[in-house]
Amino acid sequence: MPALTEPMMTLIRSQRLGYVATVTPAGLPKVSPKGSLTVWDADHLVFADIDSPNTVRNLSENPNTEINVVDPFTRKGYRFTGKATVLHGGELYFKVLDHYKKEGSDVRRVRSIVMVEVSQALPLTSPAYVQGFSEEEVRRLWEEFHTRLEKKTVLDLTPPCDF
Repeated sequence: MPALTEPMMTLIRSQRLGYVATVTPAGLPKVSPKGSLTVWDADHLVFADIDSPNTVRNLSENPNTEINVVDPFTRKGYRFTGKATVLHGGELYFKVLDHYKKEGSDVRRVRSIVMVEVSQALPLTSPAYVQGFSEEEVRRLWEEFHTRLEKKTVLDLTPPCDF
């Protein structure tokens, strides 16, 4: 059975931003946002190393990782656990580069490709849903909050819910 469901793949492709957790050689946790994150197939996520020497080093030494992808408006997403492989060349490396090119990405700065075989995928949801908010209410509240941020109003910018 594939690790990734259609709703998971749709969310990843629409968000394009995932937070990748690694562990340093000293055993410290590190999280780094990756704007090139996408689905490779039903069992793999992939992202391009454009300027991620620490992430690549950490994954080269310890391939265990978790990637979180969350829709900032619905406050729903997934956590993907798996093992990373860092690609610096080869057939798969060039296939992934071609994929990014077809999407219109400039791949000239890509230093390596990171392929993550997903072993577990679990949902992430805001406590707001436990409090009884519907998805439509959560989305509306956060869209309003971000609209106020964009307008840079002097209004109270306290998040709309305690989550």
